[in-house]
Amino acid sequence: MPPYFEDLQVGHVERGAPAVTLTDGMAAVHRAIVGDRLALALDATLARAVLGAPAVLAHPALVWDVAIGQSTLLTGRVIANLFYRGLALQRMPVIGDTLSTSTEVVALRQTTPRPGRPASGLAALRVRTSDQDGRAVLDFWRCAMLPLRDPAARTEREDSFDEIPQELDAAALREATSSWRLDAFVAARGGERERLTGLAPGTRWTVESGDVVSAAPELARLSLNVAAVHHDRHAHREGRRLIYGGHTIGLAASQASRLLPEIVTIAGWHSCEHLAPVHEGDTLYSELELERCETLAGGGALAHLRSRVIAIGEEGAVDPGDGASAGGEGSGGESGGRPVLDWRFVAVVA
Repeated sequence: MPPYFEDLQVGHVERGAPAVTLTDGMAAVHRAIVGDRLALALDATLARAVLGAPAVLAHPALVWDVAIGQSTLLTGRVIANLFYRGLALQRMPVIGDTLSTSTEVVALRQTTPRPGRPASGLAALRVRTSDQDGRAVLDFWRCAMLPLRDPAARTEREDSFDEIPQELDAAALREATSSWRLDAFVAARGGERERLTGLAPGTRWTVESGDVVSAAPELARLSLNVAAVHHDRHAHREGRRLIYGGHTIGLAASQASRLLPEIVTIAGWHSCEHLAPVHEGDTLYSELELERCETLAGGGALAHLRSRVIAIGEEGAVDPGDGASAGGEGSGGESGGRPVLDWRFVAVVA
């Protein structure tokens, strides 16, 4: 059975999740749910030219979804996922690689009691994923809100989360793709780099057509995510299933690749904040902002991007939501939609 908050101990490492071999079938189902036009995950010929690998790139969203799903053995009772931090792809897997994940409890802090709410606590987890040869693939932190077994209990757990990084190490991000032939990617796009060279911090793009959230339980099952609130509406006090946060992130990534086709891959996340709940049938729209660009030695650049996502309900109504249910401290409505995601990530562009 999944643990309650007071069952967790700092230093515990969970390695019980099954390893997962990434297959063409998994990639096809994943793409059908979140969609994406990332060329290296679609075009085997181009992938060979750029990666020098015999298989297509495993889409980074598929990789992090599997890693997050494997980490949910400790968060099966999750009430909310508050944030992800410092997610770095230390190696870019291809289809055929096998991923294994360990999840370490690094800090525990009980939340302040709120009237009418059962006791809960925050668990900071460090998630590390490796491939079949033991090579590091992913390393990141996530924070989950979990219930206490005794709804009225108070614990002495007041750990600080200050050691969780707020920014990624750019040098590590460069290393993961340092052997790639980005010139081959540019050549496949007709050799045009004019728009890339003209990018400036503060540049913004807004998606014109949104993406409906569908097949939510299927994505949770595909990624081995066992959090009950993503499968069973009775597991949530409002009687509605919550969308797995990676579903929202995957759709935001898909929209980013449409807005900026120069994206070769996503190398990491500085941070990811879930601001309000998302439900199946919602339509998501995003605005993408370039925060800064760093030139890569082999051509191309690291683009530090910020995606802000809003959701509109099935009938166009703005559902005010419940910030605590979604993993935030409030939803804050805006005209035409409610903010649901604030995602700061780093993409390789060429």
